[in-house]
Amino acid sequence: MRIDSSRPHGTETGQRGQRGPGKPDGLSGPDGPGEADGPSGPGEADWPVAATIARSVAATGPATGARTTTGEIVAWLAERRRAHGTRIRRIPFAELDGWSFQEDTGNLVHRSGRFFTVEGMRVHDADRPGAPWEQPVMRQPEVGVLGLLAKEFDGVLHFLVQAKMEPGNRGMLQLSPTVQATRSNYQRVHGGSGVRFLEFFTEPGRARPLTDTLQSEHGEWFLHKSNRNVVVETADEVAEDPAAEPDFRWLTLGQIGELLRLDNVVNMDTRTVLACLPTPGGQGPARHTDAEVSSWLGAARSRSRLTAEPVRLARVRGWLRDEQAVRRTDDRHFRVVAVAVEADGREVGSWTQPLFEPCGPGVSAFLFRHFDGVPHLLAHARAEAGLPQTVEVGPTVCSTPDGHGRPPAYADVVRAADGARVRYAAVHSEEGGRFLYAESRCLFVSVDGVDDSDLLTPPPDHLWITPGQLGALTGRGHQVTVQARTLLAVLNSGAVRLS
Repeated sequence: MRIDSSRPHGTETGQRGQRGPGKPDGLSGPDGPGEADGPSGPGEADWPVAATIARSVAATGPATGARTTTGEIVAWLAERRRAHGTRIRRIPFAELDGWSFQEDTGNLVHRSGRFFTVEGMRVHDADRPGAPWEQPVMRQPEVGVLGLLAKEFDGVLHFLVQAKMEPGNRGMLQLSPTVQATRSNYQRVHGGSGVRFLEFFTEPGRARPLTDTLQSEHGEWFLHKSNRNVVVETADEVAEDPAAEPDFRWLTLGQIGELLRLDNVVNMDTRTVLACLPTPGGQGPARHTDAEVSSWLGAARSRSRLTAEPVRLARVRGWLRDEQAVRRTDDRHFRVVAVAVEADGREVGSWTQPLFEPCGPGVSAFLFRHFDGVPHLLAHARAEAGLPQTVEVGPTVCSTPDGHGRPPAYADVVRAADGARVRYAAVHSEEGGRFLYAESRCLFVSVDGVDDSDLLTPPPDHLWITPGQLGALTGRGHQVTVQARTLLAVLNSGAVRLS
């Protein structure tokens, strides 16, 4: 057939993990930039919690304050993967339980009316000639909770992570936040068990917030999707006994950073939460003031003429639906498929659901160089039709299998980078609860010493900013793409150092 609330983001001064009195707010406030900062830009390690974060980054084993070794964590993940015994198989749409295509719209919906729907999206770009493009898109109006619980052990901050299976992950089981749940999940619409440790993130006063913002997800596959990204600290004795909580472990930031050097170990939701922590390093003058960075992003948003509107899935042009998939007529970009899952250790032991399956891997890369000894990242004001504000700050290069138009600027620089210039490279899965085997190669590539005018004076939609400025933008919420937040998490955890 043819197929034509969360807490407010921002901070309160005086709390641990927030800016104290007398600190310049810069980009950290929700209403816009402050005055240009001095030697230390906003978002850099000048928060009261920054020294605690730095100790956590430095702790990679028992000798430096961690409770276990990273090797033991890798072995634990392998043991939990065996213990969960997850099985996943592709099924035709007719075998979906609780999901169906609506007769009038063709949209793929759950009988509860909750979770998410697969609909159509029509995208107009007034700067691009030709007809608008159309595609399936996920709509999930619920704001989920992505939360890390933090606690100090012997003066070193640890984070409670979970060995959790998602059907679309490579290797199934990856390192997840303490809590990773949509509102439908934690309200138990699926009829399963409750979400462990949820009370630390939903009961006022139960734990002290270190960071709490709303962040977007993939704007090419979701329409206006947001999640609450939150880190809270507790002094309670929780999950102290591995035998009582076999799927949970306390790790330092440094240990998570070591795991981020491995392929497909730390899942996307953990990465985006880590990106919201204070960003270390980069002391010294920025090439652009905070006001200039904010103005650059605002100007890019005002220039964008990319708009999206929902349409019936049954009327999306250029896509077909058969028994096994909703796919483009040329089999490019991505497809919508169905899977059946059996998994121990989840709130529900078995279920079926649709997933988006990209037709190839993506690339997310930051070019970086030093100006006056200070590392800077080449940021891109990236337009994605499904983002709440259309344009957010992305990596220098962000290439997805369902991208439209010309190859991104600087893709040739990333592709040609040799081993000496590639300071970080790893493959990471995207959100495995919605995407099947969606992966991106994530890189930091040095262009120090490259005297190229296109790099030194980039086009208007690119700008050299410090890691601290990127971190400050992240702290405002809905300013930085999920792809850039993965790379920021790599920096925040010490998996790569640019200096």
